[in-house]
Amino acid sequence: MSDQILLIEDDARLAGMVGDYLGESGFRVTVARTGGQGLALQGQGRFDAVILDLMLPDIDGLEVCRRLRASATHIPVMMLTAKGDPMDRVVGLEIGADDYLPKPFEPRELLARLRAILRRGAAAPGIQVLRFGRLEIDTGAMLARIDGRDCALTAHQFKLLEVMARAAGRVLSRDYLMERVSGGALEAFDRSIDVHISRIRAEIEDDPKHPRRVITVRGAGYVFAQQQD
Repeated sequence: MSDQILLIEDDARLAGMVGDYLGESGFRVTVARTGGQGLALQGQGRFDAVILDLMLPDIDGLEVCRRLRASATHIPVMMLTAKGDPMDRVVGLEIGADDYLPKPFEPRELLARLRAILRRGAAAPGIQVLRFGRLEIDTGAMLARIDGRDCALTAHQFKLLEVMARAAGRVLSRDYLMERVSGGALEAFDRSIDVHISRIRAEIEDDPKHPRRVITVRGAGYVFAQQQD
C-alpha cells in the first residue's frame, strides 16, 4: 500500500509540482491550501507523514505543527522553510518537526528526506523493550516512558534516543548520530541534533538543565548514561 502524505502548501504551483513528483514515486498525496484545512484533514484520515510549509495564509506553520503534535505525536513532519531563516528552523525542530528543508529545493532531495523520516517512523516488530531504571524505551511501539508516563517525542527524537540507549556508556559524535538517524552527515554549523537532544532531555530528565541520562561530552558528542535510577 502506498504511503499517504499530507502536503500543507498554499503555493498552487509548488504543491502541484511536489504532488506530481511524489505521485510518480509511489506516494499518494493530499494537498491542503491552508493550515486550517490541513488540520481538519489530519483529523479525518490517517496520513503517514506531513509536509508543512512555514508560511501559510491563515495559521502560522509553527502553530500548525504544535497542533499536529498535540493530536498526532508520532506522525513524521517535514517543515518547508524560507532560505535564510535559521531561527524558524530551530523553533520548528523544538516544537516537533522531524526535519526541515529550505526553499528553493530539489524534488529529489525532498523525496530522499521524506523516505528517511518515514523509515525512522516505521515501527519494527518484535524488538525488545529497553529499560534504564524509571525510563522504558519500547522500540516496537516507538514509545518512551518515565514512571509509566508517555514521553512526547517525535519519531526522529525517539530514533535518536534509541540509538544512544543501545550504545549506552559510549560517547557518540554528532556526525555519527546524524548518520544513524538521518542517513547523512551534518552540514557545517547544523545544530539540529542539539535541538533534538534538548527536547529529549525535557521529556526524560528530572532536571533538563543538569541532565543525568543524556550527557554532553565537550568536543566529542553525547553519551547515554547507564545509571539505574
